[in-house]
Parts: sequence; C-alpha cells; structure tokens
Amino acid sequence: MARKSTSKETARKPNMREAILAAAEELFATNGFNAVSVRDIAHAAGANPGSVTYHFKTKDGLLLEIYRRHCGPMNLRRSELLAAAKRVRDLQDRLEAIVRAYVVPAFTSGSDLAGGGARFTRLRAVMSAEGNEVARKIIAQTFDDTSHAFIDAIHESLPHIPRTDIVWRSHFLLGALYYSLVTPDRVSRLSRGEADGSDAANAIEQMVQATVAAFQAPALDQAAPARRRAAASSKT
Repeated sequence: MARKSTSKETARKPNMREAILAAAEELFATNGFNAVSVRDIAHAAGANPGSVTYHFKTKDGLLLEIYRRHCGPMNLRRSELLAAAKRVRDLQDRLEAIVRAYVVPAFTSGSDLAGGGARFTRLRAVMSAEGNEVARKIIAQTFDDTSHAFIDAIHESLPHIPRTDIVWRSHFLLGALYYSLVTPDRVSRLSRGEADGSDAANAIEQMVQATVAAFQAPALDQAAPARRRAAASSKT
C-alpha cells in the first residue's frame, strides 16, 4: 500500500523552491557567493542538493533568480517614485524627492519584494566587495538603466554641476547605502547608544539630507588638482 504523504511533506513540497531561494539569499548575504556551496543551501532549506539543481540548474542560476525577484520590483518602485519626484516644481524640493526615491526602497522590509529589502541590499554589498564576476554582470544588466535615470534627473536639477561629479557622488551614495544596511550597529556603538543604527526612518532622513548637501557642493574645477599638487609640493 502506498504511503500517504504527511502534512509536513505536503506543506513543504509546493514551497521548496521558495525555501531554497530564501536560504540561498540569507547565506549569500552572510557568507558571500564563493564560500557557499549547493550542499549548504540545500541543508539550510531542508532540501536535498538535487532539488537545488532541479529548480535552478547551477548556483549561478540561483543567484540570477534572486536578483530577478528583487531587481524588477525595486527598479519599478524607484521609477514610480522618481516620476513623482520629477514633477515637483521647486528645485530644492525636487532634488530631495529624487534622492529619497532612490534611498527609500532599499530600506523596505526584507519580506517586501517591491522594495528589495535590507537583506537583499546586504547581499548586493557582499557581492560587490567579493568582486564576483557573475554578480557584477547581473548588477550592470539590471541596475545601470535605473542609475542613469537618477543621475540624469539629478543633473537636470543641478545643471551647473558636471555630470561626472554627479556620477561620483551617486557612487558614494550607493556605498553609504550598503554600509548603513550592513553595519547599523556601528552607528549605535559610536554614538554611545544615543542613536539607533537600526532605526530605518532616521537612517533614511540622515542619508537623504547628507546626500542632498553632497550633490549641492561646488563642482571640482579643472584647477583644483593642480592646486592640490602645488600645496603638496610646498610641504616637501
């Protein structure tokens, strides 16, 4: 007589693909891509290694699916907020709205695919630091168009600032975003407990205000490097 499936098995089978994705995302975000094996992912998901390869073929395919799940909804949400921000008449308010449109989705809860989630942002930070070629290609394919849209919108609000300067400053914003999500405890520690690094609302406001000020800083003119070199030479 055939053995009846237990309620636990019945509940797990339809959700095995999701369990594998969640386990892989957590492991990649914590340990990086290179240090995690298919066997590690299967163990964390309560699956066997064959289930991982059945659903995603390879570990690269699993990482690609994680990015697809998050990047589409995240880019869509950012584009919606950016479109609204560009309709703001006052240039100062518009710039702040543009920056906020970029920052806010990254702080959405980890269970909300429409925002990307803090865990996924940590994963992206780890992938970038690890220098994994697979992740680098995925990031370029899925985020460059959105990044160009934000850079262009900021440049329209600050036409006197060269676009190359805005690219640099947006690069710094991305680094600040990664670091704030990966190590919020550092804020709590260095403030001696007066600030809560895990307070997402406060983190968003602090980052938006600091970034707006950075974008509005005077442009680096062509003579600046020469002045710096001259100053350095005078000290030697």
